[in-house]
Amino acid sequence: MASKVEAGKLEWRISVDNETTKRLVPKSGPSERIFIWLKGLITKTWRIGADDPAKVVHCLKVGLALSLVCIFYYMRPLYDGVGGNAMWAIMTVVVVFESNVGATFSKCVNRVVATILAGSLGIAVHWVATQSGEAEIFVIGSSVFLFAFAATYSRFVPSFKSRFDYGAMIFILTFSLVSVGGYRVDKLVDMAQQRVSTIAVGTSICIIITIFICPIWAGTQLHRLVQHNFIKLADSLDGCVAEYFKKRDVSTNENEYETNTKVQGFKCVLNPKGTEEAMANLARWEPAHGSFNFRHPWQQYVKIGAAMRRCAYCLENLSICMNYETEVPDQVKKHFREACMKLSAASSKIMRELADILKNTRRSSKMDFLVFDMNSAVQELQETLKTIPIQTNKPEEEEEVPSAEDRTIPMTLHEVLPVATLVSLLIENAARIQTTVEAVDVLASLADFKQDSKKKTGDNNTNQPPLSS
Repeated sequence: MASKVEAGKLEWRISVDNETTKRLVPKSGPSERIFIWLKGLITKTWRIGADDPAKVVHCLKVGLALSLVCIFYYMRPLYDGVGGNAMWAIMTVVVVFESNVGATFSKCVNRVVATILAGSLGIAVHWVATQSGEAEIFVIGSSVFLFAFAATYSRFVPSFKSRFDYGAMIFILTFSLVSVGGYRVDKLVDMAQQRVSTIAVGTSICIIITIFICPIWAGTQLHRLVQHNFIKLADSLDGCVAEYFKKRDVSTNENEYETNTKVQGFKCVLNPKGTEEAMANLARWEPAHGSFNFRHPWQQYVKIGAAMRRCAYCLENLSICMNYETEVPDQVKKHFREACMKLSAASSKIMRELADILKNTRRSSKMDFLVFDMNSAVQELQETLKTIPIQTNKPEEEEEVPSAEDRTIPMTLHEVLPVATLVSLLIENAARIQTTVEAVDVLASLADFKQDSKKKTGDNNTNQPPLSS
């Protein structure tokens, strides 16, 4: 038996038959296991709240809303006013209170409108059924079937489902309860009024709390998401090109983790398509807040996100170029390094400028100059690609002997092809960035972004030519 000290801890091992050692783990009792489990649970719970305090705020707001609704059960005048239907206010708070204002507002409006519409139709169907005599059961059953079929079918319509799916479900539930329940309830109208009033109270409490107490706006979250994605794309582009052309030495391994994190940043842009669409649909329900008006063009953010994903696909292919098994000679990289780095820098500047436009909600007067620089870098890279010396298999008598000053080492197509792939991806990415610039410009026009006067004054003194049409 031997002992071993690692990181300040004593570890015991025992020799076994196959000339190896086995670690001895002390057995812990039930109380120690429970203590360790509780400690891990508390640590994990605390970490979740510390990483995202908005989750803690949401839990507190839900608790406050339910506490206010419970007053209907503990205050006799209010309880007598709504009767036993006060539980519907509690159910409303539980099912409609969401983490952001848009989602809560959407569910509240859907629930109130669907309840009123379904209750009105249910009362009308009940009246028609009572006037039909012996066919009462047939009328109620047929109406439930038809309205349930129509409401369920509407949930398959994409444009309807994205905004009114919850309302359709509440309509089916309420209409069925009122129609079937009305068959044996005499005071149907009074019951419907009490139920609608309690639901209105629950939704009002939810809306007031979610708007006036630490509000979390879906529109603001979407705006910041798109803004941060621009920065991630810029860092990823710079990281990919710099990593490809850098010289391999020992010092470059020190920041390898940080470099890989920036290079892989484009993956965050590929994933949130569904998130952007959901946030855009929820933001349309929100009232005016901050820099955003009531009819802010939220759907334009979805188009910007689609344009950004097309750029991210190019960066994904660029990251694949870094892992080619074919080793590219330093001579080939040296020939393209300056032009590729220049285009990469120009492209990343545009994406960072787009992030600043969204951050400040102001137009940029120097965007035309940045696009002009990027197009110039594209032309320079294309000229560099044309001037590369490619070795060919010409007959000896046809070969011309170059002069000493014009003599360059020829490169084979096999050596140039990996870098040519990188060059084509950079050029394609520049074209897709220009499409993204146009999408952001449309957003600035629709949202009426103001011109950045400070940048405009500084740019008037430059001699850089504007972007030609």
